[in-house]
Amino acid sequence: MYRTHTCGQLRKTQAGQEVTLAGWVHKIRDKGFVLWIDLRDRYGITQLVFDEERTPADVLEQAKNLGREFVLQAKGKVIERTSRNDQIPTGDIEILVREITVLNASLLPPFTIEDETDGGDELKII
Repeated sequence: MYRTHTCGQLRKTQAGQEVTLAGWVHKIRDKGFVLWIDLRDRYGITQLVFDEERTPADVLEQAKNLGREFVLQAKGKVIERTSRNDQIPTGDIEILVREITVLNASLLPPFTIEDETDGGDELKII
């Protein structure tokens, strides 16, 4: 199965469920012993979490080699976030990842893909 839910669909009521998501790597935050990835699709953003205690070592190592705009399929369990994010509808949950598949690797784009940006003046063609 390609995905069970979209990146904007999961809420606290699904905590404990095993899910499969697919999308683009939007942001990566690495604290060494824990890694967070914001996974984006056209419906929203869901945070993925990888940590030394609960994530298989090979999956954590694979996650550390991902880049922005890689296309992933992630399988894992929906868990409640300890630090909630009120800025996004999925901010109460995160996915504790047990398996990832890189569907497509990406070169680092010259600008950040966001809703509220034009890419910057230096990229405009005159």
